[in-house]
Amino acid sequence: MHELQMKEWLQMIAVDQTGVFLGMREVIPVVRKQRRGSIINISSIWGSAAVAGAHSYHAAKGAVRNMSKNAAMTYVADGIRVNSVHPGFIHTALTDAQAPELNEVVIASTPMKRGGQPIEVAYGCLFLASDESSYVTGTELVIDGGYLAQ
Repeated sequence: MHELQMKEWLQMIAVDQTGVFLGMREVIPVVRKQRRGSIINISSIWGSAAVAGAHSYHAAKGAVRNMSKNAAMTYVADGIRVNSVHPGFIHTALTDAQAPELNEVVIASTPMKRGGQPIEVAYGCLFLASDESSYVTGTELVIDGGYLAQ
C-alpha cells in the first residue's frame, strides 16, 4: 500500500467504483418511472476477501458491493432490484495479460481447480435480470468455483 501512487489509486477508483455510481445514477430515474427494474453491478470476490498488494482494487470492489446493497434498500419501494455479482478467477483478456504464475496460484486455490468462463458469469447475470429472480434484491451472487467457501 505504501508504494501505491495516488494516480493509480484514483484511476482504479474512477473506473471500478465511480463508474458503477455513475451508471446507477443514470439508470435509476428511468427504472423508477417504470416502477420496475433490475440493476446488476459487477464486483469481485476481491470485494470480500483480500490478497496482498491489490489495495485500490479491493477498496473499489468492496464499495461496489456496499453501494449495491444500499441502492437495493433505497429503491426497493420503487420496484427496483439491485444485486451484485462477484466473479472469482475468470478467463478473460485481462487475466491472460497477467503473470501466468499469479493465475496458477489463484486457480490452484480454487476448489474446482479451474478458472471460470465468461459465459458462466453471464448466466448468473441473466438470472438476476430475469423475472425468475423477482424476489432477489440486495444479494451477492458469487461465481467463483468455491473460492470464498473455504
